[in-house]
Amino acid sequence: MSNLSDKTLTELVGLIKSKQIKSEELTDEFITNSQKGKKLNAYITDSFDTAKDKAKQFDVKPNFDCLLPGVPLAVKDLFCTNGVKTTAGSKMLENFIPNYESTVTTNLWNEGAFLLGKLNCDEYAMGSSNETSFYGNVINPLEDKVVPGGSSGGSAAAVCANLTPATIGTDTGGSIRQPASFTGTVGLKPTYGLCSRWGIVAFASSLDQAGPMTKTVSDCALMLEAMCGFDPKDSTSIDKKKENYSKNLNKNIKGLKIGIPKEYRVDGMPNEIETLWEEGKKILKNEGAEIIDISLPHTEYALPTYYIVAPAEASSNLARYDGVRYGFRSNKGNNLIEMYENTRSEGFGDEVKRRILIGTYVLSSGYYDAYYLKAQKVRQLIKKDFDDSFKKVDAILTPSAPSSAFKIGEKKDDPISMYLNDVFTVPVNLAGLPAMSIPAGLDKNKLPLGLQLIGKPLAEQTLLNIAFSMEEKINFKLNINKWWEK
Repeated sequence: MSNLSDKTLTELVGLIKSKQIKSEELTDEFITNSQKGKKLNAYITDSFDTAKDKAKQFDVKPNFDCLLPGVPLAVKDLFCTNGVKTTAGSKMLENFIPNYESTVTTNLWNEGAFLLGKLNCDEYAMGSSNETSFYGNVINPLEDKVVPGGSSGGSAAAVCANLTPATIGTDTGGSIRQPASFTGTVGLKPTYGLCSRWGIVAFASSLDQAGPMTKTVSDCALMLEAMCGFDPKDSTSIDKKKENYSKNLNKNIKGLKIGIPKEYRVDGMPNEIETLWEEGKKILKNEGAEIIDISLPHTEYALPTYYIVAPAEASSNLARYDGVRYGFRSNKGNNLIEMYENTRSEGFGDEVKRRILIGTYVLSSGYYDAYYLKAQKVRQLIKKDFDDSFKKVDAILTPSAPSSAFKIGEKKDDPISMYLNDVFTVPVNLAGLPAMSIPAGLDKNKLPLGLQLIGKPLAEQTLLNIAFSMEEKINFKLNINKWWEK
């Protein structure tokens, strides 16, 4: 069967289970696509030979009693993979090969999938454009001069360009949803604690959350079902019964109340985003949902709060990279202190250093109360805004990002402008809520724009159902000319 990689994950699983295609045939096509797509710089490390072997093994002794039988998957290079290099996009970990497997990837392999390779990302997931990676920036498959978003830019580009049937990313302040919006794909950040953080290279522990990135909403439901689950190794993991998100997916959203927050309009936001937001409201109304105007008054404080809390936690998490136990070690310096200093100054990139310095400053004596403690109090107010709104509504609809994908290098030297990209996504992480981005249309440059759905804690099924209903009516289609193969 030809053009298998154009099909959705759900379709591919159906074809494998009905024995219409073999895993080896499917894997070969994705490997070929990935080799042809080198210009995109989506991969850091490939596992093509191992993937071929796994596919052959599956075909000899297939097991169809799982969610992802014989499916090859590339994953963000923040997930530790046993025996396969895991770099987090950093020089600091350029030769790090874990001898353990993250819980999320273990769950995927237990459901029949296997590793195709590790995908590029902003260094330690710190960035909104995939330009901070030690391995160079990823290019958006839709346009060779624009970014794919970040930090999960390699993941978004790989799904968009058919280099993998689906993937997983991490979202600390929008790192799944913003790149999904920029590449016309679907990205879901689950409720904090639904997917284990064990074995994921840490950025900000109270904000990080793994989630699926796919072509469609049904694929997203399938991936979430496969990757989530309670993990006693993660103290923040939620102990709850696993849900059948893919089986329970339906388009009936009649009677649901959808909130529209007045604060999610920013200066300079293109009219096209406002228009798509209005279109989204119309679709929901026509599907029987009720649109209700709401207010999230502390939204304006979300970005400054995030850029205190996240760097503070990063400063603490990244203290372990000292050149002693593992990772890069500088050969300069006459004593231990100089070796530490040189290792960290040579091993980390500029953006990571910037955030470590900010984080160390806000945690330092005399500033802790003024910054970090205050930020934690504001975080509670932001969460309360959502809690109050969810007494009136079942979900919230907003734009995913304040713009479409911007040009490579356009914001690289302007951190504030770059940080503003997360203005619609950051509040969700601070509140620990589930949210997803679905493609909603194109701007005047034919670049995708996304709409974001925000849900109550653990209401992933409701979010998926609303998105599923909207997806059919929006009928978004990507037109990719595969310029990188020419």
